[in-house]
Amino acid sequence: MPFARLKAFPEVKQLPGEESRALALASRGDRRAFEKLYRMHAGWVYGLCLRLSGQREQAEDCTQESFVAAWRALPGFEQRSQFSTWLHRIAVNTVLARRRQPGIAGVLSAEEHFAEVQDIAGAADAAGPIDLERAIARLPAGARDVLVLVGIYGYSHDEAGAMLGIASGTCKAQLHRARALLSGQLGLPREGI
Repeated sequence: MPFARLKAFPEVKQLPGEESRALALASRGDRRAFEKLYRMHAGWVYGLCLRLSGQREQAEDCTQESFVAAWRALPGFEQRSQFSTWLHRIAVNTVLARRRQPGIAGVLSAEEHFAEVQDIAGAADAAGPIDLERAIARLPAGARDVLVLVGIYGYSHDEAGAMLGIASGTCKAQLHRARALLSGQLGLPREGI
């Protein structure tokens, strides 16, 4: 493994051109340069994985798997896009592939989701506002994926649909569903999200 597993993801302050230099060295097999890239990007890759998976342990695993996959594929990286865009796509694919593995927890049944929504609604009545990140984590997987990719990270419906393997129209419907569910969980009017 090219770098040690880090529990915390300290970010390295990036100087102009530093990522390009690290990328050039890492693509030739320099592990220290790749570790620098890891430190530059691990925080936001973890955030993406956490939002898509809804579980910290899975997010940590997916973050690690994403960087391992990037290390292996780096010699073939053609730099047609930014490194961060390429890495972002690897992270999304890692989370989606992990979700499809048998025995991986994280996708709730309709009954479990309904029970969790009821728990959230009860907590909101008793304790006030709900943490938005927790509410996002409790969305059904399809709605959460689209909300994260389109609503948070700014992908178009076509781009998100291509990543998720769904039609653009389905992507739009899932975003509408996600926003309605979030509005209900957070006690907001529909136009509040």
